[in-house]
Amino acid sequence: MSYSDFTLNEIKNRFGIQIKETVSLFSEAPPYDVSDFLSDLLENCIPLSRSIGTDKARSEFIIAPVLVEVRKIMKNKISLFSGIGFNVDPKQGLSGTCDFIISPSEQQLELTRPVLTVVAAKNENINAGIPQCMAQMLASRIFNQREGSGINYVFGCVTTGTVWKFLKYSKGTISVDIEDYYIREIGKILGILVEIMALFIFRLTVFPHELKRF
Repeated sequence: MSYSDFTLNEIKNRFGIQIKETVSLFSEAPPYDVSDFLSDLLENCIPLSRSIGTDKARSEFIIAPVLVEVRKIMKNKISLFSGIGFNVDPKQGLSGTCDFIISPSEQQLELTRPVLTVVAAKNENINAGIPQCMAQMLASRIFNQREGSGINYVFGCVTTGTVWKFLKYSKGTISVDIEDYYIREIGKILGILVEIMALFIFRLTVFPHELKRF
């Protein structure tokens, strides 16, 4: 069993997780100014990925550039991993390859402190990617516990490239934002991603012990 094999019932029953649908979980995140570079790139890459019509094209031409832009905005204070093995607990099925993982660490040689896992939805089916994302979030939580990082809550995202949905894990509950964000709202999508990463970087550098209360 791997991350992609999970269902919502397995997430709830195997790990005792409550799943809550939340209205506008990230509505307060302010939009971020979109650089001319990203704007121009998406203007060309979105039609191209649609013409190709594959999951790989959407991942390479839309999702990856957006995440690289977030790393640039954060002045490379975060690490971004793509297509890496993340075998945290194979006995519980928490193993396999993750599309993207972001950590509030500059270290790019190896993954530390995973706090945001991004799933590229297969066949443009957002809902089908949610259990996979949840499983990777739980694996990130276990990883952080083992490493004693003090990070007790994590975030997730499922995206087709043109549609983005966000999740949050905290204290045994995974909240799913029922609102979808579309690539035409790229400033809002960037704002959510930047706010998530800025939160961790601020707390880990300014108040490193405060994360323990989450």
